[in-house]
Amino acid sequence: MTLAISFSVINMLYVDIRTMENHKMLSKVISFPMVILGMLVFLISACSTTLEAPGIRVKDFKEPSAMLTADLQAQQQKEAEEIVRLSQVKENSVFTERNGVPEYIIGPGDVLTINLWIPSSFSTGDRSRFFEEGYKQNTYTMLVRQDGKISYLFGDDLPVTGLTVNELRTVLTNQLKTYIRNPRIELLVKEYKSKNALLFGQINILQQGTSGPGKYPLMGKTTALDLIVTAGGAISGRDTANADMRNVEIVRKGKRYTLNLYNAMFRGDITQNIILDDGDIVTVPELPTFGERVYVFGEVNRQGIYRLKDASDLLAAIGNAGSTTAIAVKSDIKVIREYRERPGKPIILSANLDEILKRGDLAQNVKLRDGDVVYVPRQVIGDINEFILNTTPLLQYLLSYPRGYTDAYFLNPANKLRY
Repeated sequence: MTLAISFSVINMLYVDIRTMENHKMLSKVISFPMVILGMLVFLISACSTTLEAPGIRVKDFKEPSAMLTADLQAQQQKEAEEIVRLSQVKENSVFTERNGVPEYIIGPGDVLTINLWIPSSFSTGDRSRFFEEGYKQNTYTMLVRQDGKISYLFGDDLPVTGLTVNELRTVLTNQLKTYIRNPRIELLVKEYKSKNALLFGQINILQQGTSGPGKYPLMGKTTALDLIVTAGGAISGRDTANADMRNVEIVRKGKRYTLNLYNAMFRGDITQNIILDDGDIVTVPELPTFGERVYVFGEVNRQGIYRLKDASDLLAAIGNAGSTTAIAVKSDIKVIREYRERPGKPIILSANLDEILKRGDLAQNVKLRDGDVVYVPRQVIGDINEFILNTTPLLQYLLSYPRGYTDAYFLNPANKLRY
């Protein structure tokens, strides 16, 4: 509205000036360019209202406490404690500890191998000692049936499900004593098929062996990181499609857990490295192209999105963006930070780049976080330049195109004003 009124004022002044020109009074009034300049200043002042939100000075900023309800705090605490507990279990359906050593629990579908040494006599070729006492190895391979039992030469329908290998060896040894004096027996799990975990996501596919996403047997105490490494390891080192090890998901019996395995890999924190159970589903998600990122906008030479590890603080972010432009307001750079605990209510920080560069005040060099927005505002002269650039075509049209009509009107003797 203000703009339309201002243009009307300019047009009226223009008409008045042409009228005075016809009456040879133009030398007594202000020149037309000065009028236009005055109107431009008026328009700029009318359009100079800023919507920029004030920021909190970095030196005055204090980290806000989490705005969480008591129920949400209790829920998060419970989930964290549950993850820690699952990383420290001593037994589950896959294994159990005996004397501090984890042992696999046999189940239906497993294939067992029994090596049994039976005493025997054989000829030595020496007439004085025609027969020699010895042992003959007999090997039996059997499948644990769905009813949890096995059968072999010296026993039928022996229940084995729920026993460890050492426990079953003891059972078979005692059972064989009925037939063999001092039996020697070796028991092995040839194929592990009773417990499995599913693995999806960003996993390397190797040229040899079994690797990549798929179904993997659990052969004893196995952590989430153990499974990922066994399957070929997480994808890393690429420009895109790398694995996000900070947000690995595990679904167990319908409940979802989010694990930070990055800390286990590089910081030795194994509290979130859950020990897997039968039926677990592990998903390694794809890391976004920029992973943890910051956004830099405003009066910088290269606006864009930058990786947080390359722009960990304000100076690094502005440096990656090619420094500020000549019309940047360096004394009031905004850092917009969203808090998950305060949805829709970001915190706006105000940093003074001049104080950092000219006075060495590194307290102003804000440490950035994932998702931070850095905005460098511009000086008023920048607004004026943009305004002139955008309005010049319109002004040229309004002041030049109608001139033919006004000239035709004022140069017509019949239209001269009479006083």
